[in-house]
Amino acid sequence: MGRFLRLFLILLLPLCTVSGQDAPPPQLQPRTAEPEKVPSNGPDRRITLDVQVTNKSGEPVRGLQKEDFTVLDGKLPQNINSFQAVDGASATPELPLQVVLVVDAVNASFQAVSNERNELKKFLLQNGGKLPQPMSLIMFTDTGAQMQNGSSRDGNFLADLLDKYELGLRTSRRSQGIYGAAERFTLSLKTIDQLAAYEATRPGRKLVIWISPGWPLLSGPRTYISGKEEQQLFDSIAAASTALRQARVTIYSVDPLGLGDFRRAVYYEEFLKGVSSPSHSMPGNLGLPVLAVQTGGRVLNLTNDITTAVAECVADANSFYVLSFDSPRADKPNEYHSLAITVDKPGITARTRTGYYAQP
Repeated sequence: MGRFLRLFLILLLPLCTVSGQDAPPPQLQPRTAEPEKVPSNGPDRRITLDVQVTNKSGEPVRGLQKEDFTVLDGKLPQNINSFQAVDGASATPELPLQVVLVVDAVNASFQAVSNERNELKKFLLQNGGKLPQPMSLIMFTDTGAQMQNGSSRDGNFLADLLDKYELGLRTSRRSQGIYGAAERFTLSLKTIDQLAAYEATRPGRKLVIWISPGWPLLSGPRTYISGKEEQQLFDSIAAASTALRQARVTIYSVDPLGLGDFRRAVYYEEFLKGVSSPSHSMPGNLGLPVLAVQTGGRVLNLTNDITTAVAECVADANSFYVLSFDSPRADKPNEYHSLAITVDKPGITARTRTGYYAQP
């Protein structure tokens, strides 16, 4: 296992050291963005949080005010600099909102992917094809991620586009064992990296609904990696977290395999705690359901109804709040800070990112 992980980390190296130097797959090429303006006194410390607030029944809670919220950075209350209540149904160019639907043909069997596409098409054609939010499609295959230009509220158009995507023959197979698992892991993380880079050039919040059983977590009790490899993996974890946060991406993990092995379905929970040092780094910290929870999204992995699961994820766009605060200065690069938000109302739950990496 240790020898394998060293090979895996060599494959992972580009994600944290030369990210962006390789040409992204067709149609996922980020357009040129304006250089980020950095204040003269150091890096931009403004942290923007998209917050879902629900009652005990899971329904969105509207009408809250800034004074109802408390932002805790490492358990310390922070001053809320800006506050906005968003009604997703009235999204405008000034309040943009996007839903990105990812069909994963790398980490699921051909039969599972076929079912994904059929279920997703049913969702797109609901209500006569009139979608509640602008949406776009990504087909993730062994050759990279293909994404249509722009987004649309026309579900009929997107359903037709979904039918036109060709999967082709898979070169990365589950039967390839541990080496095939490493390849699927690195392909998946490269796509996450490219997706974050692309979405960073588009304003507003993005709900990325990734229909997949997820890539292998590549972690276990006999796993061993060297100190140098731990540092490399930690850098990748911090880079992915920061890129997704800055792009305002919330990930939702929808498992098309549905009801099955309960132990497999919940194993990702072992890696949910934020990674604060290289010695605590494991490949499992970059798993799909782990990223979903850490970005403030949801994990739906015990259902056979993909159509309903996708609709539940999209419903998060109906109502949410946007808060911001200034991060305190860190003592070292990539200092992990846990995050929590409380609401001064009984029976209410607030869900947002679970942490971020601060800088000196």
